[in-house]
Amino acid sequence: MTAIPPVHDLLAARARRSGGAPLLTHYRPASGERVELSATSLANWADKAANLLDGLGVDEGSEVALPVLVERPASWMGLVLPLACWQRGVGVRVVPREEASGADLVVIGPDAPGPVGFETLACSLHPWGLALPGLPDGVTDFSSSAMAEPDAHGGVPAQPSAVAWLSDARDVTFAGLRDLEPLDERVLLTPDDPWEAVSTVWRAASGQGSVVLVDGPADADQLARIAHDERAVRF
Repeated sequence: MTAIPPVHDLLAARARRSGGAPLLTHYRPASGERVELSATSLANWADKAANLLDGLGVDEGSEVALPVLVERPASWMGLVLPLACWQRGVGVRVVPREEASGADLVVIGPDAPGPVGFETLACSLHPWGLALPGLPDGVTDFSSSAMAEPDAHGGVPAQPSAVAWLSDARDVTFAGLRDLEPLDERVLLTPDDPWEAVSTVWRAASGQGSVVLVDGPADADQLARIAHDERAVRF
């Protein structure tokens, strides 16, 4: 079977079509945070993160676990990780920390950071991508490490039958990623399921759509106001 073109090609194509337009808008009502990433910005973060993974020796034979997506499924920084892994042709396992200890690379959120896998990265999940200070031995900060990497990463083709996403709820191959229907609307999500968040961003990048992610609790009035202000359709 023909290899799936690198994820880099998808993000680069969207950046060429409408690089400055918002692709991902992140809200956290509890703190009043709002961050907007264009297609170009998201592609740049994915490139830098993919280069970081390359430097850590992550390739198609590696096992990468992403508890960060279980802990905060709607944080934009966490959503960069599967895109970067797929750009390396590497699948991800989305499990809690206690199920991730055997992985080659484990990426966790900011709460009670400690070593989990052979290599552990911790994400601050700060709206502006700031570093997470005071990490213990055996844990490396994701954002400062990624930002030190080059801006360009050409990507690695993936085998269609290889698993791109594995969780208790589902498994998705790289061919399944390729076959997701493009999205052309601006939609608002309040996801509890990491796959809902990641796959919707993927679909928006494939088409001309964009995603407003609401991270954390929000009442009906807050959601209505965000949808109105962002001209987004509840998804």
